[in-house]
Amino acid sequence: MEMSSLAVRQRGKPAMILEVAILNVKSGQGAQFEAAMAEARPLIAATPGFQRIEVRPCVETTDRYLLLVWWNTLEDHTVGFRGSDRYQEWRAKLHHFYDPFPLVEHYAAPL
Repeated sequence: MEMSSLAVRQRGKPAMILEVAILNVKSGQGAQFEAAMAEARPLIAATPGFQRIEVRPCVETTDRYLLLVWWNTLEDHTVGFRGSDRYQEWRAKLHHFYDPFPLVEHYAAPL
């Protein structure tokens, strides 16, 4: 089964996609990042196909966060959000905090 088919259907039902990234924020900039993320959340939440977002601070490593975003489909994220003007604003608010830039991966619904 090709990946896009797996992403769209799971056991005969539409499946959600989980976007996952580890966000390593530049040392000492955690508080500023958290404030910027609070401002940026409405940008992603306004995207069709967006379900919810969680940003969790790491217990062991200061200035490291886990980003979890649930989408209806992969394309809702990769085309709908990343292709939007809202993404350009998201990028301007957040991307300068990361070092290194995070690897973003997408996961299908649980088996």
